[in-house]
Amino acid sequence: MQAVVLAGGQGQRLRPFTSVLPKPLMPIGDRPILDIILRQLYMHGVTDVTIALNYLGSLIQSYVDQSEIGQRLNIHYHWEEKPLGTAGAIGTIKGLDAPFFVMNGDILTSLDYSAMYEAHMADDADLTVGTVTTDVRIELGVLNIDPSRHVIGYDEKPTMTYAASMGIYVYSPRILDRIKPGEYLDAPNLVLGLIADGKKVLSHAPDCEWIDIGNQGQHEHASSVYLADPSVFLPGFEAS
Repeated sequence: MQAVVLAGGQGQRLRPFTSVLPKPLMPIGDRPILDIILRQLYMHGVTDVTIALNYLGSLIQSYVDQSEIGQRLNIHYHWEEKPLGTAGAIGTIKGLDAPFFVMNGDILTSLDYSAMYEAHMADDADLTVGTVTTDVRIELGVLNIDPSRHVIGYDEKPTMTYAASMGIYVYSPRILDRIKPGEYLDAPNLVLGLIADGKKVLSHAPDCEWIDIGNQGQHEHASSVYLADPSVFLPGFEAS
């Protein structure tokens, strides 16, 4: 199996740390988040990983080349001359001739990657989107107003529940012709385009831990969760 890890972002919400360290190398407990991701992919049968690089990419390449897990995987590096979005980078990566993972390089999750891949294959999906249920509290009173301007409902600070993308996907090679080499394309626009064309875009909603390391608070939370029980994320993997 193959995977593409998107590791080219600047991580601006984690400044000043990411002024000198790319976000995929931010430590979670005793190892960078990218190290955890690569170990998880290896444990679930991925053999070839392409890491898409841009901002401070040489630091990422240097770390992976010298890491123990980097020796176990066939690692390839794809350099972006300019940011191409969360889907655009895929358009110029060669050799993606079987269903493959695409994922952000800053996610701490206990996702069963094997189960997600198997579901994608069993359903013959064009694209499978990993999803997580998230609650968002609106810190205002929300009104329900009919077309004649009558207020017919009032909900004080409601909590809304949504299905949100985990930033983890399984692509089928047959959709690659929709990603033009060198053109910016983000995942939402790819998904919407596939839906508009009647393609099979499915959700995979696992029961798992998931933390997007987008800001300093989430980074601290991810570190504490990982340190509380690393085996949740790396079961049975020998120490290196």
